[in-house]
Amino acid sequence: MKTKILAFILILSSSLVFAQTKLADKFFNNFGYVKAIELYEKAVEKGENSVHVLTRLGDAYYNNSNSEKATYWYGEALKESKTIDAEYLYKYIQSLRSIGNYEEADKWLKELSAAQQGDSRLKGYNPDEVDIYDKLTSKNDVVVDIENLPFNTKNSDFGSYVHNSTLYFASARGDGKKVYNWNQEPFLDLVQVSITGEGDIRNYGSVTDIASSTINTEYHEASVAITNDGKTLYFTRDNVNKRNKIGYDKKGTSHLKMYKATLENNQWTNIIELPFNDKMFSTGHPTLSPDNKTLYFVSDREGGIGQTDIYSVSINEDGTYGEPENLGELINTEGREMFPFVSKDNTLYFSSDGYLNLGLLDIFKSYNLRGDRSEPQNMGAPYNSGYDDFAFFLDSETDKGYFSSNRPNGKGGDDIYSFNSYQCKQEITGVIRDSITGIFLTGVTVRLIDETGKVLEEKNTKGKSYFYFEVDCNKTYTVVGTKQDYKENKKTVTTTDENNKPINADLNLMPLIIDNQIVINPIFFDFDKSNIRTDAEYELENIVDVLRKHPEMVIKIESHTDSRGRDRYNMKLSDRRAKSTRDYIISRGIEANRVQSAIGYGESQLLNKCANRVKCTEEEHQLNRRSYFYIVND
Repeated sequence: MKTKILAFILILSSSLVFAQTKLADKFFNNFGYVKAIELYEKAVEKGENSVHVLTRLGDAYYNNSNSEKATYWYGEALKESKTIDAEYLYKYIQSLRSIGNYEEADKWLKELSAAQQGDSRLKGYNPDEVDIYDKLTSKNDVVVDIENLPFNTKNSDFGSYVHNSTLYFASARGDGKKVYNWNQEPFLDLVQVSITGEGDIRNYGSVTDIASSTINTEYHEASVAITNDGKTLYFTRDNVNKRNKIGYDKKGTSHLKMYKATLENNQWTNIIELPFNDKMFSTGHPTLSPDNKTLYFVSDREGGIGQTDIYSVSINEDGTYGEPENLGELINTEGREMFPFVSKDNTLYFSSDGYLNLGLLDIFKSYNLRGDRSEPQNMGAPYNSGYDDFAFFLDSETDKGYFSSNRPNGKGGDDIYSFNSYQCKQEITGVIRDSITGIFLTGVTVRLIDETGKVLEEKNTKGKSYFYFEVDCNKTYTVVGTKQDYKENKKTVTTTDENNKPINADLNLMPLIIDNQIVINPIFFDFDKSNIRTDAEYELENIVDVLRKHPEMVIKIESHTDSRGRDRYNMKLSDRRAKSTRDYIISRGIEANRVQSAIGYGESQLLNKCANRVKCTEEEHQLNRRSYFYIVND
């Protein structure tokens, strides 16, 4: 009897779990993810660990941008089965990227790459390029200041569009409105806020409903585009019928549609549904070409490349529309392409999870509309993060704009961020001194040279003893200082990524004339040789320069050796070296009578104790191998 009761309890328990899962599925299919999560997790607590439930939990958290939870449940599904659908594996990879676990993401990306050859979402992936994520998150020579805007709320605010100093966006701030099951927030309305201020300062007024009594309904409205003349507005709305009720397809799914409105007496009115909408698929996220002759939008209609694609449609002069055209594989992938925006310079910006990214939706830019066939570029940090980054808007004339993100430390679900981008610059500065006396030098020529050796700029300090150059961040430069009767001095500096940071490059120039000598670095000869080596020629050019700049100057040359070797031989060797030195100077166009003499003194005038049979270091012997260039008259 007990056995029968136990069996009955097990059957009843199994039946309850099955019913609970079915109910969770219903909420999930109707985008009620919060409720679905609650029911699925209770099912798991009662022992349900099917791949279906585990991946549904992963999806529910993924769709609500909770990457940590999504990662956990996709990982649990993979423990149950290594052969889960590629779609779940891709979303697992995206979630891992989102939380910064790039090593694990790369491991599973290799698995996906092996199993899904030809998948467009793998474009740009190179399993051998391990630093790709570092490149996307690293700073470059463009500084981007971002700010979470003061009017963001605890709910979702996203989708900026600016026209005539008014910012339009979608917001779920509506108190008392219907709640959307997906995220348990109110349905979205279109709102607006005025922008004032000059330069980098932007001030915002109070947020109000968009200037219309008919655009906002009790369902979703979002994603605005306005014509250049300010008279026509395109926007996205739920499929709402004439009775202000949601319309559904045969499966019970409600899709998005695009509408347009016209401005009359400062009110948006005459709302018209666009003819290429359909209740069987979604159409939304409008943006216009700079000439307003083309409308771009997003759709999941049949015949597309991925889950959602970007399309274009021509706007005819009579107000009719052409046939929608898919932007093709140079833009669209098997993933999601969303939120297109075309800037004044005809650059296409959009969000996608179908290209190599930092996780979830990243913002990309493409020059495809200009005829450039290259692949879209990931905008990198700080525009992109491990979370959803989307709804990019840019004034390409000022490099200021807005984007939306649900990254951490915001005010709500999705927040709007303003950005101001500018070239990162630093300043190389320095003072110039005499390296012997320490006195400040004026009239120095200072050159700025890049990594390729190109002279970028040349300045003469004239009456000043300091210099400065404005340079780019994250680059290497060489600063070279030259002055008559001084040896050239140079310093190599590498700039950082900190805007406006000064980089010091003080120069200390060695005087070539000290008392009655022209002083240069030691001239080296090969062992037992007297021919002038290239490095010696380089130093002797300083002697040539001084003599050219002082045409009346006459010099004499003395050459000395160390004590190693026989005394008589060293005397002859040093004499040959002195005369080779003289001959080189004369070969450079200096008159022979300006070199009064060139004499070798061998080891007869040592500067230290290192005489014959005295043990000395190489450095001590080197001190005795020297040449002097005495000024006889000037």
